[in-house]
Amino acid sequence: MDDTEVENLVETLKLEPIEMNLFRGASVEGGGPRVFGGHVIAQALLAAYETVETRVCHSIHCYFIRPGDPKVPILYEVDRARDGGSFTTRRVTAIQHGEQIFNLAGSFQGIEPGFEHQADMPAVPGPETLPDSFEQMKAMIDKMPEAARRMMGRPRPIDQRQVDPRGPTDKVAPTCRNWIRARAEIGADQHLHQAILAYASDMGLLETGMRPHGVTWQTPGLQSASLDHAIWFHRPSNFNDWHLYAQDSPSASGARGFIRGQIFSKDGTLVASIAQEGLLRQRQPSSPAG
Repeated sequence: MDDTEVENLVETLKLEPIEMNLFRGASVEGGGPRVFGGHVIAQALLAAYETVETRVCHSIHCYFIRPGDPKVPILYEVDRARDGGSFTTRRVTAIQHGEQIFNLAGSFQGIEPGFEHQADMPAVPGPETLPDSFEQMKAMIDKMPEAARRMMGRPRPIDQRQVDPRGPTDKVAPTCRNWIRARAEIGADQHLHQAILAYASDMGLLETGMRPHGVTWQTPGLQSASLDHAIWFHRPSNFNDWHLYAQDSPSASGARGFIRGQIFSKDGTLVASIAQEGLLRQRQPSSPAG
């Protein structure tokens, strides 16, 4: 892909059927040493949907087991765990080099009426009043290490506008609000809107857990990785429109950070809730010999 071209996630996330319940998805080399977690979440959800006829996903629970290799495709094996009267359950295993790198359990339900209530969306400035986060990163790219420049310099498929940015060593409250949307047209398929929302849901979560400690992805000695990830889809959404991703981190301990998120459509409708635990480990630089 040309560096000036915006990545179209509808194309990136496409799966190739290999055999019944077995699919192959492309990886994307984004300049980093591993596959972006949201990419694997989204493709695994789409693999599950390939085996579900009419029901809609209402929740997924995922574990990241090994780093994904961005240089080779990913195989997705679907276990049709249960087709019940009201709910359908699927388990998806992602495989590279003969080993599991990720697994997902998803539950699907037919549309039905029920009780309705939701949390209120935080009052924040609108996305039109905020700068493009990618353009802000490009302005600082010369100050980044080579690996970070390769990863951060590519056009992002998700448009982001950060409500409360911080400096790289600032210690602030463990909360973060971002406006997000897909840059390329998704179309009418609600499965794809869910999958691309799932892709975006892995963006910035661990950074929220770093905020009270004054560290970032570029802090020397910092090790970070997503460990598990859960999404509850409450209502349909159009992910080509702006959504507010409100995050908070109520706890960090044992070299792990826990982060919660809520995704609201621009009109204030709560469309999804997210929870993630990730590795946050600060290693001290080695002492000089002698």
